[in-house]
Amino acid sequence: MLKFVKNHMESITGIEIYPIISLLIFFIFFVGLFYWVITAKKEYITTVSNLPLDQKTTK
Repeated sequence: MLKFVKNHMESITGIEIYPIISLLIFFIFFVGLFYWVITAKKEYITTVSNLPLDQKTTK
């Protein structure tokens, strides 16, 4: 099965760009997420982390 898929993929021209694009998307997403975490304000993080505890249950 894998041999069939590998042979089929090798016959498609320009297919080698897709792994590079997916790696770039993955890398850019996590670098952006890391930047957001580093620059987030402490008050915002405290507020968001306490949200589940502040909710009152209603019946």
